[in-house]
Amino acid sequence: MRTTPRNELPLSRRSFISRTALAVTAATAGGGLLAACGTESETGGGGDSSGGGTRKMTFLSPIPLESLSLAPELLAVAGGYFEKHGLEVELQATKGTAQAMQTLLSGVAPVARIGQIDAMTAIATAGQPLVNIAMPFRTTALRFVYSKKNHPIEKPQDMVGTIMGVPSEGGTSDKVVSLVLANAGIAPTEVKRQVVGLSPGTFNLVQQGRIAGYVVSIDTANILTAQNPDAGVFDPTKYVKSDGQLYATTKENLTKEADSLRRFLAAIREAMAFMVADENFDETITILRGKYKFATLDNDAIARASLGMLRESWTGGDRSKPLLVTDEAAWAAGYKELTDAGLLQSGEDPKSWFDNSLLPKS
Repeated sequence: MRTTPRNELPLSRRSFISRTALAVTAATAGGGLLAACGTESETGGGGDSSGGGTRKMTFLSPIPLESLSLAPELLAVAGGYFEKHGLEVELQATKGTAQAMQTLLSGVAPVARIGQIDAMTAIATAGQPLVNIAMPFRTTALRFVYSKKNHPIEKPQDMVGTIMGVPSEGGTSDKVVSLVLANAGIAPTEVKRQVVGLSPGTFNLVQQGRIAGYVVSIDTANILTAQNPDAGVFDPTKYVKSDGQLYATTKENLTKEADSLRRFLAAIREAMAFMVADENFDETITILRGKYKFATLDNDAIARASLGMLRESWTGGDRSKPLLVTDEAAWAAGYKELTDAGLLQSGEDPKSWFDNSLLPKS
């Protein structure tokens, strides 16, 4: 029997912007850490894990908070799941994955959601002390949007000789394009990349023929297809194994903040389980709208379509599998995919890069 989340006792509305600014410096070309200031209680470092009461902590997101891609975290706040587990969680957006990792490593927050590709790259090539403590997304949550009239992209070969739009050079989206091509036996250099915005408005560049398509989130893809009959969507999940998303912490925080992280993951798992069981997302959408307002959430059809696709990514298409657990074989397969594509060197032990011990036992 499914437990109704405690939305009848809504958490007090807090700004998405942290009450204390992240005092950061720009990363150097070599990838320096961000400098941070503030006490543990100010920054949400987790506090004393031995005491009782409500604990404050900060969660770092590499994507804007006005996105259903953050449905697990948003529902954990709006539905009272964090509160139930004794947490007051500040959702803090960063300017992309690189800053999220740098801020995590600086000690400002104990947990961040980042992509598997970026995590493995940071650990294997830069020796960063990151640990994957849970896998909320088992497959990629990215989509390639194209024009049906100008240049349909129905298979990897359709991208050869074109320009694809990505939000940053060398970032996750760029690497996902490369993996799709490499896994289809195509040299990634056969497709040029151009840095573009992530908004629906970028589709104008596609219609003008300046780019063949661009990489967006699931909910942005659903907005485009709902608003423009010319918009088509290519799903890279059938070609890419290594672009899951994970909750990362540091090796130090794996011990230092263990109790707070256990509470965080327990709340997230309950929020996700609620959405998995909420077949048409009626209750989920009602709860989220009680606290949040943004374009993809406000439209019933787009919200349901986006949550349905996200649910497939959370479960990997198999709802019998336990949520959040990192599967060792799948994790190793993702690493092999990256090495086979030449994006990482072989010879590392990816098993040492994840730890399921903080997940709920039942």
